[in-house]
Amino acid sequence: MAVRLGILGAGARGSDTYGRWAVERPDRARVAALADPDAHRRDCLGDAAGTAPAHRYADWRDLLDDADATGLDAIVIALPDRLHVEAALAAAATGLPILLEKPAATTEEDLDRLAAAARERKARIWIGHVMRYQPFWRAIRRTVDSGAVGRLVTVRVEENIGFWHYAHSYVRGNWRNLASSSPMVLAKTCHDLDIIRWFAGEAPSTVSSVGSLSYFRPEHAPAGAPGHCLDGCPAADSCPFYAPRYYAEALADRDGWPVALLGDDLSPQGRLDALRDGPYGRCVFHCDNDVVDHQQTVAEFPGGLTAVLSTSAFTGQNTRTVRFTGTAGEIAGNLRTGALEIDLFSPTARLPDLPEARPGRAFTREPMGHRVFELHTGPVTATGEPDHRGHSGGDEALIDAFITALEAGDSGDAPPDLEASIDSHRMAFAAERSRHTATTVHWT
Repeated sequence: MAVRLGILGAGARGSDTYGRWAVERPDRARVAALADPDAHRRDCLGDAAGTAPAHRYADWRDLLDDADATGLDAIVIALPDRLHVEAALAAAATGLPILLEKPAATTEEDLDRLAAAARERKARIWIGHVMRYQPFWRAIRRTVDSGAVGRLVTVRVEENIGFWHYAHSYVRGNWRNLASSSPMVLAKTCHDLDIIRWFAGEAPSTVSSVGSLSYFRPEHAPAGAPGHCLDGCPAADSCPFYAPRYYAEALADRDGWPVALLGDDLSPQGRLDALRDGPYGRCVFHCDNDVVDHQQTVAEFPGGLTAVLSTSAFTGQNTRTVRFTGTAGEIAGNLRTGALEIDLFSPTARLPDLPEARPGRAFTREPMGHRVFELHTGPVTATGEPDHRGHSGGDEALIDAFITALEAGDSGDAPPDLEASIDSHRMAFAAERSRHTATTVHWT
């Protein structure tokens, strides 16, 4: 029998990710109930999923109140960030397993409340850290666990946000302002911090961080730039952030994320109307944004591993690049291309079996004679190009793992270590304290 899901929030994640997965696999899951205050979003998902009208709720609290009567098997929380903890605490009281979108909490106090309640109620909570499930990171993890690169010494992760993605989400969009969302190191890079914590296998001993909002400020606006791009901006031709060029021209053939956030009418005229006075048509130098546009975070772990996370809005590509160094080898990769280069120092070294990767070239690097292996990971399109949809395969793998565990019942896999997932959030909060106080934060 298909797992009966109750989805809280029918926005991009709730509908396009979790809801769509169930719609495409009705033999494994179905959206038995859903909640969203927006009637259009609610009915779009409800109609696609065949959810009974009586089980489409404007308020997520009503859905949880009816969870037992509706016969739900699990709850998916994809509400706005600030509602995550309240909803998770209420969902935990039902005793049902929970898939909780990241960030789990937007303040340290709320994070403590969630952790304490989860321990007390023995709640089964998966946090949506999709990067753990991407073939790219799974192949790296399998290589590290095999001992092929020896003991890990350093980890360097570069979160290249992409100038257009940063402008969309962190200047004009939902995560632009601390008062309504959370620090960027949490909202964006808790994924990366979770990966670092996952590989370290322990909480850090120290965290330090620097960064600021350096560019997307009023003093950097072109002379005469209005509040909205379509109000006659004199820099329209040259500005890389001119909204119509992005939403109406470059993405003219797309109706999913990010253009779906413009509104219900995505016709050419509808897009322009939305940009004329809506949030996504604002000048990037005249918004109410206050989150950083670049940040560097360093963590040291008791076992000797050191990790650096570099985050920047000012990149052409939207990708993550990584380099792991170990006592017997190093791993370098690019998530966007799915490419990995694994350099093993011994001339007789061999790679472990990596089912997540497709082998490429293998050669000996002179003059020292060490072995180098080039691999390719992640899904590909029909033409063989890397397929970046669904977080490069991470979304589907996360949901599949969640549903598979529920299908197996008590014999299924336990949720990933919740305390480790929460540690990534604590690392983000520690990074913010360090950034504001110019001090190194010692873990307690």
